[in-house]
Amino acid sequence: MLPGPVVDALLARAYNPPPMKISLVNTSVFSQKLPAIVLFAFEHERLAGPSSFKNLLQRLTDKEFKGAEKQLLLLHTAGKPGIQAGRVLLAGLGKRNEFDPEKLRRAMGAVVKKLCDAGIDRAAIQVACDEPGCSTDDCIAAVVDSAELVAYTFTKYKSDNDKPVEFKSLTLCLTAKCNLREVKALVTRRQIIAQSANYARDIANLPGNVVFPSVLADYARHLAEENNLKCTVLGKTALEKSGFGGLLAVGGGSAHEPHLIVLEYSGSRTKDAAPIALVGKAITFDSGGISIKPSEKMDEMKFDKCGGVAILGAMRAIARLKLPLNVIGVISAAENMPSSTSYRPGDIVTSYPGPDKRGVTIEVLNTDAEGRIVLGDALAYARERKPQAIIDLATLTGACVVALGTYAAGLFGSDELLLERIRAAGERTGERVWLLPLWQEYKDKIKSDVADIKNTGGREGGAITAAAFLEKYVGNTPWAHLDIAGTAWTTEERPYMAKGATGFGVRLLLELLGNWR
Repeated sequence: MLPGPVVDALLARAYNPPPMKISLVNTSVFSQKLPAIVLFAFEHERLAGPSSFKNLLQRLTDKEFKGAEKQLLLLHTAGKPGIQAGRVLLAGLGKRNEFDPEKLRRAMGAVVKKLCDAGIDRAAIQVACDEPGCSTDDCIAAVVDSAELVAYTFTKYKSDNDKPVEFKSLTLCLTAKCNLREVKALVTRRQIIAQSANYARDIANLPGNVVFPSVLADYARHLAEENNLKCTVLGKTALEKSGFGGLLAVGGGSAHEPHLIVLEYSGSRTKDAAPIALVGKAITFDSGGISIKPSEKMDEMKFDKCGGVAILGAMRAIARLKLPLNVIGVISAAENMPSSTSYRPGDIVTSYPGPDKRGVTIEVLNTDAEGRIVLGDALAYARERKPQAIIDLATLTGACVVALGTYAAGLFGSDELLLERIRAAGERTGERVWLLPLWQEYKDKIKSDVADIKNTGGREGGAITAAAFLEKYVGNTPWAHLDIAGTAWTTEERPYMAKGATGFGVRLLLELLGNWR
């Protein structure tokens, strides 16, 4: 465990900057006295504006700018009358009939990067959109989401000279019919959600020599103090007393003890309303244990805590938005390391008993299939609280990455209505999911000759057999599992995401819970 002063200093550096300054006006973007204004354009459609602006566009060729998706062009206004800003940035959205909020998020991300590259930290944009499937509110939400998300970079360990220009201020120019008071509330809500995703990204990006299970528990305690949440942390002694055999087995090879972290939010107007349970896997570093991983890309295994960290981010936003729900967040935190005290292939492990009063027995075939084992304990604990639904997030399988790549999470579950709500929330936020089956044939793959189940069903259908393993712990409770192994971090720059952790799941969960009925 880190000495107290080190932990305190770490928490003091937790991501908690003031929100980006966003101003709202009912006046034209051309009247804004700022270094730059931004105009979004559909492909081959004329942009409206004063005659001086039209003159700027007259000599442009299609190769220079035609409004195609990903196309950007920065123009100097040279003091032309009718345009108060020093520069105009044109940003293409592609074809109008193919437009959706995600394309606007991507375009906005590219806009902020372009402005920062030009040394511009303030700008105004015209927001006027009412397309099918994308209202003005959708557009405002997409712009704010993207502006906050693209502003985040992980620079804790870089010298000041290497830090990029910080985008500080955005003015949204709205149509006269927009109610500024209502838009302000929408902007505040979107900023809280996006900043909570950035909070999760910041913890997820921290390396394995900085964040251990005990440090993650300290983050949770700190979060609870700041946001009026109840926090319970079970350390090794409490885990042993209660029979959390899965979590103890996986964490047994590390010098850093495993922890079960529980955050509780009470916002329902009905005092005894059943909570919604959010469950996350947080392997603070995953070497694979005795079944050690190849050295190539093992550095990325600091991201194996992303499911649990997404729960921290979601609980932060839930509390700050004061959602009228009861929510519990349960995080299984451990470090999976090889040592003389590690659990071994061939071991039989008994999970937390939960409401069934008898723990599931697991035949361990591969110590690198550890995520499902720690999640089993957490799911059994969550079901004990009699929730109305359980949703778990985990960087669970490489098989899911093979199946879906890095642009969609695998979705599994037992309740069709819950699964459809999650799918729809993913479409609205750009955190997309794809439903995969849980047929009996896959469940048969994890039957063990010597225990209730085994922790791997082989390479074929690996993401599905891992989900079938988790299903053993949820009983009849409506449940959904998100395998975020391909989406939790990115190794390439994306339009509104820097390399590293993405915070996947935070915005999706808030979209889901914000519309919970």
